[in-house]
Amino acid sequence: MSVHRSGAAVPEAAWFKSSYSTGGGGECVEIAATPGAVLVRDSKQVTGPVLAVGAEAWAGFVALASGR
Repeated sequence: MSVHRSGAAVPEAAWFKSSYSTGGGGECVEIAATPGAVLVRDSKQVTGPVLAVGAEAWAGFVALASGR
């Protein structure tokens, strides 16, 4: 896992917001899948830090978070 600043390496079109994010300005998480990792960022700070997580680790997180 690593953290870096968002940049032009990932086009804005590749990012999508979590279905659990609300329009009320609360929890706004976006992800982008790349060949090497799943990237996670705060949609309110698109130029802020980006968390890079390996595909297996992301799958484990999603399974845990969804109760599967």
